Amino acid sequence: MPEGRLLRLPGKFAKRALLLEHVADRFEPGRYYPEGEMDAILVALTEGGEADHVTLRRYLVDHGLLAREDGVYWRTGGWVAGT
Repeated sequence: MPEGRLLRLPGKFAKRALLLEHVADRFEPGRYYPEGEMDAILVALTEGGEADHVTLRRYLVDHGLLAREDGVYWRTGGWVAGT
């Protein structure tokens, strides 16, 4: 992540897991993020790279690092094994 920007998502699971943990650490536990605020944070991370904020957001949710309900996101306890 040169200059704090994500250029591309790693193809290897282990590297992607480390990256997603790093990105998830940017979100404060116990705080709720409306989708617009979530997108603004992720767009800033992916701007100028091959990765897009929608894919990154989906990975964070799919892998259990963030949860989503009714357009609101929040940090969960951590990685869900087997994903």
